[in-house]
Amino acid sequence: MRIDDSGGVALTHVSAFCLPRALITVRLDDGFDIEDVVRRWDANSDLLKYGKRALEHGLLDVIIDQYFETLQALDDQVEELQGLLFDETQPDSRPLQRRTFELRSALLRARRVLLPMRDLVETVMRRASESDAAPELLSYFQDLNDHVLRAAEWSESLREMVASIFETNISLADARLNVVVRRLTAWAAIVAVPTAITGYFGQNLKFPLFGTTTGFAVSLLLIVGLCTGLWAVFKRKGWL
Repeated sequence: MRIDDSGGVALTHVSAFCLPRALITVRLDDGFDIEDVVRRWDANSDLLKYGKRALEHGLLDVIIDQYFETLQALDDQVEELQGLLFDETQPDSRPLQRRTFELRSALLRARRVLLPMRDLVETVMRRASESDAAPELLSYFQDLNDHVLRAAEWSESLREMVASIFETNISLADARLNVVVRRLTAWAAIVAVPTAITGYFGQNLKFPLFGTTTGFAVSLLLIVGLCTGLWAVFKRKGWL
């Protein structure tokens, strides 16, 4: 399991067959580098005296380490999303929603691999405990089992964080929409004032100050005064 170029999780299938005096691995592609396993065996050459169980441990150890590297990369992506969540310079939240969905899918893909690995490590550890050839390896397999459990808990924590980011993003989008609606409502109320006043003074009827300069001045003062008053009220309430 590793991170591909697009930031998703790429999986590689590795099969292992344990023979009495050998361990055979079968890989369908180059996604898993067996040279890492060989280097791990060379670094722990003192364990090789225990035979195939030590080879199993080295193979599983490399695979589980790759799990942690992948989860660390996903954790970094989650932190990056958290930083973009309150970025006001990006009003369009669709890219963030798309990236959150992709990251959530990547975590689900990783968990489909992590959960069965717990059963696999427990099975190998149980068989090692039943074997008289490698009782000293039990502590090493127990350490592998602890690492798998930690990786599974880490992936669950990341999944919950991504779900929280998704829900928070929706809440922020609703909050931004409410702000926009309030501003539109405030400006609509302000614009309605000159519309109403000019509509009244535009009647083809005789009324006080009709067709006079004073009437024009009165209507202008009403428009400026009422619009300024409404603007001040909405500004004080935070609508503008």
